[in-house]
Amino acid sequence: MKTLDHTLLRLERAADDLRRGIPVVVKDGARALLVFPAEMANTPALKNFDDLVSGSFVMLTNNRALSLKVAGKGWAVVRVARPAWMTAEDMTALADPTLDLSTPLKGPYKRLEHPDEAIDKAAIKMVKWAHLLPAVIAAEIEDAAAFAEQHGFYTVEADDVLKVDYTQASALTQVASARVPLEGAENTRLVSFRPIAGGIEHIAILVGEPSPSEPVLMRIHSECFTGDLLASLKCDCGEQLKGAIKAIAEAGGGIVLYLAQEGRGIGLISKLKAYALQDQGYDTVDANTRLGFDVDERIFAPAAEMLKALGFESVRLMTNNPNKVEGLESYGVKVAERVEHKFPPNPHNVRYLAVKKDRTGHLL
Repeated sequence: MKTLDHTLLRLERAADDLRRGIPVVVKDGARALLVFPAEMANTPALKNFDDLVSGSFVMLTNNRALSLKVAGKGWAVVRVARPAWMTAEDMTALADPTLDLSTPLKGPYKRLEHPDEAIDKAAIKMVKWAHLLPAVIAAEIEDAAAFAEQHGFYTVEADDVLKVDYTQASALTQVASARVPLEGAENTRLVSFRPIAGGIEHIAILVGEPSPSEPVLMRIHSECFTGDLLASLKCDCGEQLKGAIKAIAEAGGGIVLYLAQEGRGIGLISKLKAYALQDQGYDTVDANTRLGFDVDERIFAPAAEMLKALGFESVRLMTNNPNKVEGLESYGVKVAERVEHKFPPNPHNVRYLAVKKDRTGHLL
């Protein structure tokens, strides 16, 4: 019988294979796809893939397809014919828009008339889960169990893949807690939460001794390596993190939930690719969608689960993002108040903040 930890472990191991350039099998009932991340394509890997299957094609998100002038009828995932001239280099350029200038796309590309199906969405979700760009080379296969066993490929169920964010969020385990005095907030404790199948931990930063009997002042902060650690001026993340800790300490106590959701959920490498596109003139919204992602790939279920585990059911949420309010409340945490939390722009992030206000609904 399949257990929760077995399901998550299988998905994590499949993601590890994809990051190593090893195909995985995505199965939905009697149907199955062999899936390989397009950004990992090189000539030997592509030959190995083609030696295993026939009739391969490319799958892109609708966002990426639109940027390539391949309209997808509003489908979440679009199948694109793989033309005879398409080399491994062409495939990586198809997946990665930061290569558009150095590797001009040949096109035009032909959409395959294929319905929007769970197995296609799961194939794309698997490479997102592996923190790779959402584009794959795929082929239909028969007798998935025998095929996977013969070639040593992991098999994942489409339904498990599509639910993985919520499954993992509901299976967080507290694994460590320690007092860590911070500048300006010496009475602080860090509590770490690990997904049941492993993976990167989320951290709760508890400042003071907040009471669970009343709404706790708190912030959800998605990790930002460049802003939090390197003090990047491209965003306001570092200021928001330090400012939240300072404000919470001055208010007598509260919580910062530091979530492992780099780049609004796309991962550090993809975020750096988005930055490269911004250098070409795209704003933060268009950079994400040109890469094939949604504007925001995060869910706030982990934050809700952490709060409940710590005994808090009602919060005063420090945010300018209405989606965080809706996200927490959708998972059973009452937001008693939204607390404004913003900082003056600098010459490097003024456009970024304007886009957040004008295009993503931030209250700035």
